[in-house]
Amino acid sequence: MLMNADFGMLLLRLLVGLLFVGHGSQKVFGWFGGKGMAGQTAAMERMGLQPAHAWAWVSALGELLGGLGLATGLLTPFAATLIIGSMLVAIVRVHWPKGLWNSNGGIEFPLTLATVAFVTGLTGPGLYSLDYAWRLALPEPVTYLAALAAMVIVVVVGVVAMPRAARQRQSGTKV
Repeated sequence: MLMNADFGMLLLRLLVGLLFVGHGSQKVFGWFGGKGMAGQTAAMERMGLQPAHAWAWVSALGELLGGLGLATGLLTPFAATLIIGSMLVAIVRVHWPKGLWNSNGGIEFPLTLATVAFVTGLTGPGLYSLDYAWRLALPEPVTYLAALAAMVIVVVVGVVAMPRAARQRQSGTKV
């Protein structure tokens, strides 16, 4: 029977994954009205992330490749982690000061997308996926937990600690 949890997971993965492919394509290629890497680098500079060019590529490729992986169900734990990382950066550096609700630019929308990715990584992509078709059985939950831990370290160091240290250097205080 086609109408089951695996079909539901396919629809969810396709919708969210393809939206991330589009969003990442705006950043990488300038498609769909995007500003390309120049615009993404400027956004990273406004967020205080240094080196801005490197963070622009990390962010853009995280969304593009994470979206491709989620949509196709390929290397799902890693794809989910890329999306979660991208959304955590958006939450911490852009949306957090604006509160919860999306109507005020708050964390509601990126938190929802990160949660969808988290649950997909937790439950797996389902039968209608490349992971299943190609029998890519990564050791679970170890692979997913390790990927999540690495992503959290990168986000904390790169997005929280490094900008704070740069601000302190600029103001002349000791780090």
